[in-house]
Formats: sequence, structure tokens, C-alpha cells
Amino acid sequence: MGIDNKIIAKNAKIKPIAKNAKIKPIALGARLKKHPNIHTLGFKPNFSDYSAKEQTLIQQAKKIYYPTAFYADLFNAMDKKTFPSFHTYKFAMDKIKQTAIFQLQGIPHPKTHIFYGNKQKQEILDHFTFPFIAKKARGSAKGNNIYLIHTHLDLEKYLVMTGPAYIQQYMPIKKDMRIIIIGSKIRLAYWRIACHGNFKTNLSQGGVIGFDSLPQKALDLAQKTAIACGWDDVGIDIIESENQFYVLEGNMKYGTRGFKAAGINYKDLLEQLILKKEI
Repeated sequence: MGIDNKIIAKNAKIKPIAKNAKIKPIALGARLKKHPNIHTLGFKPNFSDYSAKEQTLIQQAKKIYYPTAFYADLFNAMDKKTFPSFHTYKFAMDKIKQTAIFQLQGIPHPKTHIFYGNKQKQEILDHFTFPFIAKKARGSAKGNNIYLIHTHLDLEKYLVMTGPAYIQQYMPIKKDMRIIIIGSKIRLAYWRIACHGNFKTNLSQGGVIGFDSLPQKALDLAQKTAIACGWDDVGIDIIESENQFYVLEGNMKYGTRGFKAAGINYKDLLEQLILKKEI
């Protein structure tokens, strides 16, 4: 006997949407809430707090935009497509996972090692020589909690921080590349140039934007990385050292100052990409 979806929907108190009804793209997160072409429902951790109509829209939508980290997990379990992708959310602000996937996928990445517990942390200098980079492993962005370790005292001060020690090879640079991929394409790419006396290139740390052409090898590496990691909304940071390119990390909460500097309205761009079904 066949399954009657209309009966199931009626019993579940969900009214099916008419086939010829014009449905706007459905979003939960508030990023495009001021854009009327996108139907933004807002984030409600209790699904029952959505109205019956909203529940129907969510359940019947082929794709949900900006589902939030909370619902990205749930929609992935349901095999419902989202933008950003489930994997994009899962790797956000987690340097440990990112380093692991880079190593698994053979993506060039500065020598990096994570040390857990006091016993392992005592072995850092067996693996690295001064100077090296030390970072907070999770939950840090905008260049915060990144340290250039020159001495034993610097290391002691860093190790006061709780959690795993994330230690990385130091490659002296004056600039790096931020390559932003939305969907499957590069939408913006620019240089981030460190200010004098600062080893960080982050714009929030005083870095400045440059729009000189980027090496094609770096652009190709960024796209390869995004595909290999399952990321579809990410700013990938790449450095060049001794004629080799290395991926530092993927930033899922990248800033939009680069778009503004390039004369691009970021949110209007997102809306157009959604309406054109490019994301």
C-alpha cells in the first residue's frame, strides 16, 4: 500500500504548501532580515515556538539559509541542505579540527602540534625552537590570543591559559592573503598588510587592505581547501614563505571590511547569490 503524504501531514498538523505557491528562500539567522526577498524566521531554540505555518515552511524547504550552529546539526541529520554547510559550522573557530583536516587532506599548513595536559606541554621545546607561535586553540578570532613566543618566560605566560597548547611554526611575513569563498567561487581576495612592528596582519589588529593581484597558486589553493573541507562560506588565510604557499586557517566569521573597501555591498551580494541559486 502506498503512503499518502497528505494524510501524514494532516495527522501531524502540518498543512502542505500548495505546489504553485511562490515561496521565498527561508532563513533562520538574522543576517538578511532586512532583505524582503528572503523570508527570515529568526532563531528559536524551541522548535515548537515557531508557528504552525513557520514549521511547515522549515520542514518543506529544500534548503535553509543561515540555519545557525544549533539547527545545522539537526538539518544535517535530516539530510536537509543548508547554507552555510554543516561542515562550515562544525569547523568554525576550532583550530584543532582545522589543523587535523589540513593534515588529513594533505593541505600545506605550517608545522603545528597540539599539546594536551601539563606533561605534554613540558615537551613543547622538544618539538619547537624559539621563536614560534602559540594560539588559543578554540573560540578565538580577530587575531586575539595569538602570541609570538621568544623566550621561556613568554612560554610560561602563555601556558597559564587553560586548555590545549596550540603551537605553530613561525614564518616571518609582512602580509598574507584573505580569500573569501561563498558557495563554490571566490567572491573577494585581497592582501592584509601588517602595520609596522606587529607580526599580525588582521585588520582588527591594525592591518591594512591591499588589492594588488594575488598569485593564482594561492587562489587555487584556497578553492582546493574549501572543497576538501566542505566549507562554502569562509575566508581562507594563506601565506607565502620561501616560494611555497600555506593555509593558516579558515575563518567562518570573517569580517566584511574588505567588501566595503572594494565597493561591494556584502548583504546585497548574498541576497543576489541566493536568488540566483548560486548558494
